[in-house]
Amino acid sequence: MAKKGNGLLLVLMQPPSALEEEFTAWYDTEHVPERAALPGFKTALRYVTLSGYPRYMAIYDLDSVETLDSPEYQAVSGPNFSPWTKRVTSRVQVYRIVGEQVYPGDVVTRRSSRVVLLRLRAVGSGREDQVVAALRAAFEGKPETRGPRVFRADEAEGVDYFCLVEMTPPPHERIDLGDLGQFAESVDMVNIYAPYDIGG
Repeated sequence: MAKKGNGLLLVLMQPPSALEEEFTAWYDTEHVPERAALPGFKTALRYVTLSGYPRYMAIYDLDSVETLDSPEYQAVSGPNFSPWTKRVTSRVQVYRIVGEQVYPGDVVTRRSSRVVLLRLRAVGSGREDQVVAALRAAFEGKPETRGPRVFRADEAEGVDYFCLVEMTPPPHERIDLGDLGQFAESVDMVNIYAPYDIGG
């Protein structure tokens, strides 16, 4: 049996302006450290948007998507959220993505000055190899990129693919979707993030 790729938990959040200070304190002092300490969590990194929406992104690379079924994760998730987590998340727009890394399989997020997040929405079944080939053609071998990494997320409306591309800083702040060919029309999210600097 082929080894499954790493899992991904990617969380996008948009707090209201009145909650921003508390949101940041919660994320920095409770939530990210709590997740980073869990077994099966390989990384726990925060980003802030330069272009796109929502404002904040957290990337958690996992041993596999089954990490989220572990007793340790369940003990601090959902109904077992801390009171502070319940307070904050009840007032924040949250978009949560769980996916399996289908290319290259076992690479985790590295520190870089920019991360581009692309979503290809409701791609038809049986097209994974074509999606990966298009994303590789668009981003591999370019001096400004270190990616891409491609993740599959099975949603009720179909299969979504997410691509994370690590990039150098400006002038590479615009993404040309033309290189994606037939899949350019499937892209409905192009966000550019920079690392979040605690206290910065």
